[in-house]
Amino acid sequence: MSSPLSDPLTDFVEPPDGTPPPPTFAGRLALRDFVFTDRPAASEPPGPTRRSTRLSATPARRPGTVPVPVPTPSTSSAPASPVPRPTKRPLPPSLPPSPAKRARTSTPTSYTPPTTYAHLGASPLPDAVGPNLLVLFVGLNPGLQTARSRHAYAHPTNHFWRLLASSGLTPRLCAPTEDQQMPRLYGLGLTNIVARPSRNGAELSKGEMDAGVAVLEAKARRWRPEVVCIVGKSIWESVWRVRRGKGMKKGEFAYGWQGEGENMGVGEGDWEEGREGVVEGEGNGGREWKGARVFVATSTSGLAATLKPAEKEAIWKELGDWAVKRREERKAEAEAKAETAGTAD
Repeated sequence: MSSPLSDPLTDFVEPPDGTPPPPTFAGRLALRDFVFTDRPAASEPPGPTRRSTRLSATPARRPGTVPVPVPTPSTSSAPASPVPRPTKRPLPPSLPPSPAKRARTSTPTSYTPPTTYAHLGASPLPDAVGPNLLVLFVGLNPGLQTARSRHAYAHPTNHFWRLLASSGLTPRLCAPTEDQQMPRLYGLGLTNIVARPSRNGAELSKGEMDAGVAVLEAKARRWRPEVVCIVGKSIWESVWRVRRGKGMKKGEFAYGWQGEGENMGVGEGDWEEGREGVVEGEGNGGREWKGARVFVATSTSGLAATLKPAEKEAIWKELGDWAVKRREERKAEAEAKAETAGTAD
């Protein structure tokens, strides 16, 4: 084995048997040039120290080039130009970010003209009215299910009939098909501020609702119920707007009984003796009338979720308690009148 400092070009001896020589780096790599030594060889003078051209006062120039004077602060009046920064490579196009999930919101509906549901009829739901009404309920307008069935509050999600029973306004749970019997059975009447059907109240215009106020006043004078129950805040807002010529301000609305100045149907009305309607001298009858008291109840629509069910029942219970008491008083008055008539005979 040769020493580490041996030269493969000079130290190699061809074997006597004529076998091919082993592969070497001869002619390709001079290992002597890569041997580390702590000092330069005697035959090779030390080379000059390498220094960066940026640190030298006079940078080295290539042969054949014209020297360019380097500006100094004392000789140059123009500011030195900034060193340009290397431009960044454009990033490869990435996939667009996934769209953020939006909160599920119901799409608000807008006004729908009467022609949209003209196939259901302009006034598909007849009023349920009669003489000596205890309460006349005023709804918004017939829904689509109500218009198709021709019975009031017919949609299964509407709470009107359940609230009547739970509040005591009716002694039992009645069905929508009994709507026309309510005046005769329990002295309860049914009507609406707008006659045409729609999917919901948002499809009605304020003009339609305001136009229905005068019709309600005329019905109250015609049938003279003891109480007009407004079924829903928006209906009472229309009455308020028509009477005052301006909208209701915050803090002016309240559920329940309204002041005597808000009575509906005030005036002499259309009463005529012998015509079906209020019997003069009974209950609240008479030619001169101070109007029906107003009670504002909550909407019974399943879409109205502003109040909790317990809060709605509490408001309706106030009217129901009055109705139970008033029926007892009417019964006592009828018995006293019958006794008086029997004594006179």
